[in-house]
Amino acid sequence: QVQLVESGGGLVQAGDSLTLSCAASGRSFSSNFMGWFRQAPGKEREFVAAIGWRGTIPAYADTVKGRFTISRDNAKNMLYLQMNSLKPEDTAVYYCAADRTTGYLSRGYDQPRTYDYWGQGTQVTVSS
Repeated sequence: QVQLVESGGGLVQAGDSLTLSCAASGRSFSSNFMGWFRQAPGKEREFVAAIGWRGTIPAYADTVKGRFTISRDNAKNMLYLQMNSLKPEDTAVYYCAADRTTGYLSRGYDQPRTYDYWGQGTQVTVSS
């Protein structure tokens, strides 16, 4: 059974940092691109960042570019999201997602429908 389990969320103040982790099990995703999405109350799930199987040339949403860093450890089957300079508008449930067929970031990497596996999410709340 394939599972993605996020951790590392919490309540922080504006300007603080958090690192989210996503542990994958049930299969290796070392050959697949993975991503982070988030969903705030009353809003649609939105793209945050994605990374190809080699970990190079990641992609970011404009709203987080320069503040967030996505990375992966294929040996550990782990995905990370380092979030710096957090803002209240970053408050959301953050989800880890994985594609099952493609290694390089492909068309649609910023669309939830592209991904085949999802975690349950971890809450990030940023107070002002």
